[in-house]
Amino acid sequence: MEVIDQTTNGGPHLNNGDTLSTDHLGDTITNINQAQTISADEIALYDRQIRLWGVKAQEKLRTANILLINLKALANEVAKNLVLAGVGSLTINDSEVVVDDDLGSQFFVSEQHIGLNTDTDPIRSKLPHFFALFNMVIATELDLDTLSTINASCRLSGRPFYAAGTHGFYGYIFADLITHDYVIEREKSNIPTVLQAETATRSIIATATKKENGKIIEMVTKREIYSPIILANSSPLPAEQLKSRRRKLQVTPLLTCLQALWEFRKISGTLPSHSRADLELFTTIATEKHKELQLPPETLRSDFLRSFLQNIGSELAPVTAFLGGQLAQDVINVLGQREQPIQNFLLFDGEESRGPVYAMHPIFNPILDGTVGTMGTADPLV
Repeated sequence: MEVIDQTTNGGPHLNNGDTLSTDHLGDTITNINQAQTISADEIALYDRQIRLWGVKAQEKLRTANILLINLKALANEVAKNLVLAGVGSLTINDSEVVVDDDLGSQFFVSEQHIGLNTDTDPIRSKLPHFFALFNMVIATELDLDTLSTINASCRLSGRPFYAAGTHGFYGYIFADLITHDYVIEREKSNIPTVLQAETATRSIIATATKKENGKIIEMVTKREIYSPIILANSSPLPAEQLKSRRRKLQVTPLLTCLQALWEFRKISGTLPSHSRADLELFTTIATEKHKELQLPPETLRSDFLRSFLQNIGSELAPVTAFLGGQLAQDVINVLGQREQPIQNFLLFDGEESRGPVYAMHPIFNPILDGTVGTMGTADPLV
C-alpha cells in the first residue's frame, strides 16, 4: 500500500512500500487527529476552494483518511483531485502487478515499478476492521462480487463506500453512504419549510437561518438513505421513470449493459472477448436485463451493444478525467456535508456526453422520521 499524507510540513509526500502495517495506519490517523485546526498558510493555499465550500468543510477534508482501491487511470484522476484539494491522508491499495500498459494511463508509476505491486494480499481478503481504519472507501475497476464484499465490510464498519469504473467512452459511479446528512443553503422563502420526506430516500430533518449580506439564508438539513450495491444492481428503476413510455425511452442502455457485464463476469470469470460465443452470451444477458428493467426493446440497439463491447477494457483519458473529477467532488461534498450527493448510480456516456443519475433501490415501505415512503420513487436528479 501507499499513503499520501498531507498532515505535516504543509505538503503531500508519498510513503512507498510493498505493504503498509496497521501501526503505520495508526500513526497516520494520530497525526490527522492532532492537526484539527487549519493554519493560515493552508487558508492561503486553498483560498479559492474555501470560498466555494467554507473553512469547516476544508477542515473535515484535511483530517480525512481515505482508502483508494485499484490504481488505474480512473483512480489516478481521483487521487490527483483529492490530493490537490487537500485531503489529509490517501491510502492506495492495489494487489495487481504493474505492467507496461499502466505507464500510459497514470502518472504514479514509472518503468522502475514494472513487476511490483503495493499490496500482496487481495483486497477481498481484508477483514471489516481493516476498512474501519478509514473515513471513506473508494473501489475502482472491480467485478461485482468483489465490490459487494468490500461494500458489506464498509457497512459493518459504518463507512461510506464508492464504486466506479470505465470502459472506453463509458463509465459509472455508485455511492452507498448508508445514511448521510447534508446542508443546503438557500435564500429563505415566504413559504415555510416543512420537515417531511421529499422522496423515498430523502427527507428534510432540520432547518436554521442566518443573515448574510443583508439577506436571510435558510440552512436546510436533509438526510439520504442508501442501498448496498448488491441490492441496487437487482433493483427496479424509480417508479416515476417507468410510468410513461417517454421516460422509459430516455433511460440510457448503458444501465443494461453495465448490469449485463457484471453478470457475464460472474458466469465466465472474465471480460467478454470478440469471439462469437462471448458476443452471443453477452447479447442474451443484456436482453434479459433490459426486460427486467421494463425498458422498451428498441432502446437496446445493436449499434450501442457493438460500441459498448468494443470499448470494454480500454481507458480514455477524457472520460477518466471527467468521472474522476466528478467522484472526487462528490467525496469532498460528502465529507463537508454540503450539497446533494450522488443517489446512487451515475452513468456516463462519453459518445453522447450524458451523465444521468438513477436511484436504484429495492421496493419496500421504509419509515422515514415518522413518514412512510416507497423505495423506487424518482429523484429530481434523474
